[in-house]
Amino acid sequence: MAGQLAGFTVSLCLLGFTVAVFEDQVGKFDWRQQFVGEVQFALFDTHSQASKKLLVATEKNIFASLNSRTGELFWRHVDKMGPEGHIDMLLMHGQDAVVVVGNGRLLRSWETTVGGLNWETVLDTGSFQSAAFIGLQDLVKYVAVLKKSAISLHYLSNGHQKWVENLPDSDTVQYQTVYSGGNGQVFVLGVVPNSHIVIVEYNIEDGEIMKQYSVAAPWMSSLKPSCVVVGIGVLLCVDPTTESIYTLPLQSEEQTKMTPILLQTLGLEMASGFQPVLMSTQPHPARPPLSEFFLQLGPDHHILLQLKDGHISALRDFNPSYLVSFATTGEKTVAAVMSPKNETACSINLFSADTGRRLLDTTIIYYMDPNGGKPTKLYVHAFLKKDDSVGYRVLVQTEDLVLNFLQQPGRVVWTREEALADVVTMEMVDLPLTGTQAELEGEFGKKADGLLPMVLKRLSSQLILLQAWLSHLWKLFYDARKPRSHVKNEVTIETLSRDEFNLQKMMVMVTASGKLFGIDSKSGAVLWKKYLENVQPNSVFKLMVQRTTAHFPHPPQCTLLIKDKDTGLGSLYVFNPIFGKKSHISVPALPRPVLQSLLLPLMDQDYAKVLLLIDDQYKVTAFPSTKNVLQQLQEMASSIFFYLVDTSQGRLSGFRLRKDLSTELIWEVVIPTEVQKIVGVKGKRANEHVHSQGRVMGDRSVLYKYLNPNLLAVVTESTDSHQERSFVGIFLIDGVTGRIVHEAVQRKARGPVHFVHSENWVVYVYWNTKSRRNEFSVLELFEGMELYNSTVFSSLDRPHPPQVLQQSYIFPSHISTLEATLTEKGITSRHLLVGLPSGAIMSLPKMFLDPRRPEVGSDQSREENLIPYSPEMMIRTEWFINYNQTVSRVRGIYTAPSGLESTCLVVAYGLDIYQTRVYPSKQFDVLKDDYDYVLISSVLLGLFFATMISKRLAEVKLLNRAWR
Repeated sequence: MAGQLAGFTVSLCLLGFTVAVFEDQVGKFDWRQQFVGEVQFALFDTHSQASKKLLVATEKNIFASLNSRTGELFWRHVDKMGPEGHIDMLLMHGQDAVVVVGNGRLLRSWETTVGGLNWETVLDTGSFQSAAFIGLQDLVKYVAVLKKSAISLHYLSNGHQKWVENLPDSDTVQYQTVYSGGNGQVFVLGVVPNSHIVIVEYNIEDGEIMKQYSVAAPWMSSLKPSCVVVGIGVLLCVDPTTESIYTLPLQSEEQTKMTPILLQTLGLEMASGFQPVLMSTQPHPARPPLSEFFLQLGPDHHILLQLKDGHISALRDFNPSYLVSFATTGEKTVAAVMSPKNETACSINLFSADTGRRLLDTTIIYYMDPNGGKPTKLYVHAFLKKDDSVGYRVLVQTEDLVLNFLQQPGRVVWTREEALADVVTMEMVDLPLTGTQAELEGEFGKKADGLLPMVLKRLSSQLILLQAWLSHLWKLFYDARKPRSHVKNEVTIETLSRDEFNLQKMMVMVTASGKLFGIDSKSGAVLWKKYLENVQPNSVFKLMVQRTTAHFPHPPQCTLLIKDKDTGLGSLYVFNPIFGKKSHISVPALPRPVLQSLLLPLMDQDYAKVLLLIDDQYKVTAFPSTKNVLQQLQEMASSIFFYLVDTSQGRLSGFRLRKDLSTELIWEVVIPTEVQKIVGVKGKRANEHVHSQGRVMGDRSVLYKYLNPNLLAVVTESTDSHQERSFVGIFLIDGVTGRIVHEAVQRKARGPVHFVHSENWVVYVYWNTKSRRNEFSVLELFEGMELYNSTVFSSLDRPHPPQVLQQSYIFPSHISTLEATLTEKGITSRHLLVGLPSGAIMSLPKMFLDPRRPEVGSDQSREENLIPYSPEMMIRTEWFINYNQTVSRVRGIYTAPSGLESTCLVVAYGLDIYQTRVYPSKQFDVLKDDYDYVLISSVLLGLFFATMISKRLAEVKLLNRAWR
């Protein structure tokens, strides 16, 4: 009976948190953008002239197909992270794409139309070197995979292994290239650094070694990228020391040494200190490569050469030129060259590969983004027009990971911002007021001379508001007459303004490549972007909002702490988050590495919060450092504390600021690194509000929360990875006094640990090695039935330790990230936002992780709405806030309050970006979308008229009674 009652209670609680999305609400309050990352390989589908597929393999271990007309994804396959899922090679023939994955661990064939897997083969162990299609009699039948010590041949139709052979002398020879000209032989090329080149010839049918010989090359250390095969099997290698090109026919039995050709005889000169690069093309795997090839002599210098009858001739010199590429359509092969036109634009032209002659009407003008990077890669899609001339489209990738797809004469067909696949931090900033709102704000912000000017200003403000309202009604009427497809709701910086409930904000995102984005939270449109060229990629960034839009007419201000690429030191980048423009404010120089940054609640005369920077010598730098700010810091120095974490030595140090802006060490906690290591430290968010100081018990008494704003949650993990000796520890440390408020240890557990610190509780997730499952643990701190000080909290005046309650729960899935909801006043119930590896974002009510959940329900617990304790935490699909809009590799969740207390704005970012709204306590302060305005208006009007009629009838009745 007790079990049935507990189950019924849990079901009732779950009904209150059931969330559903109707079909017409999909995409109304949320959006998702999918990315692929930095492109490593890109191939156009040339199987059909009308094909729209563009196949890409990226550094994020993603293999995808893009629509070359729109840039949208046809399909995408996300492989494992790290070296295990790294894509080593991408080959394409017809409608089959062959991918080598995981340093030669797997060989896969994909059907390019729908992205289905044709076959998969597990390869033998060994370091991957190269792969190539092997053709015979104009037919491509095999795929050759070259490892460090073996070569294997596989059927293209099913992936079965035809033969595998060990490479001779693989301990000393570095085999790097495999080549076949379609004549029944497979050549494997290797090098002994600074000694000689080794050529091994295999028979396609049985893998027998047909020929093996070596050629002296004491100047060569690697075959790539200074060696290519051109023409009828001729190996070309360039030597930067002697400035010569060496030739070696692979099929010649009499050739015992390479033939040098001096670049000076061709009238060429190599840039000093530059490693030359050779580039050739083999349009069909069953035919030999072309005799034409590119030689890069400098960073911006390429030349098109031709090998004919053992002689090399220059077809065309491209100086300056940024990028070059070959492309083939039918029997025609062309060379595309990107050259600088001026400081802001480049020109891309087509040239005939066999003559070097420029093709007419093939120029594409590529305009470089002044806020972006330089082009780094060029991919060309050539096709035949109706008049048998060659047309082409190009895909350009830049330093800031922008993919631009262009067609003649330079029209940008689509653009993808792939830097957003690696967001490291973000902030949400309120949008500015509209002109009418600013006018209304100015009415109360300025002192009027008297009563009459105030009345006139009020009338003018009301007239402005009436005019804006009438123009809005006219726009609605005008748009209602148009088809829905013709109505454009484009969001631009000029039209941005704060909405009624402050639901639309500016999302400022910082990516690992050093690029900043300003994104509209309502539509996901990129409103501005800025690439910081001097930033060290994949370094730590810290973004802080120093001034919001609330201080009109002062513009909002954000500060980004970055690491310089050249010096390795920190620097500040100050900008306007609404327009993305750099602020012309003098920033302090940071000659020493920065250890900690603090955003204080102090403001200067322009309402900008003070930023404190602490370097490795514990010296403090303030920004802004005006006289007013320095005076405030001196007055409040005794109440400014900060902490530093040294994970390598396991040390947490607490400091206090002195009046002369020097620092003083006041406490130190050392965690022995030989036993455990610090994996995370979190304090409470500065913009978090707590509405209630206590919890009302079932007997109407109050249990007061321990609300310490200086509390730090420190999570550690054992250095011993043995299952029986591993553990996860958590320390709750007061950041002012260094006192350890509480510590807990989870035995036989290990990371990764994800945790959230909010209000008076800490929730963390770990892996239980004994039971082989994920577990939630929650710590909740209370002061007791009496509040020690109800007005202000002081860490220096805490005579009694808090009461700590702890409980654990089993969770049936791994967790990628964890965050708590945030609302404006903190009245709404807290939910935990859980990012799962499946791409789902789950909104888990905090009440299910209450450590006070009783094992057996009682009248008092039911009065308090406590759910009976159950160790298993079920995953309910109704809790998924992103329904089928999965977020691959979710890495972080950002929450921000809105103008509505019931609504929390959520952004989940990883490989994709997803933005939505959550309502932890439902929308108690907003009318529903299906609210029947007509019915309630009719009822009110009916009641009004009934009241008026009843009043008239009552008056007539009273008058008649008086006449009697």
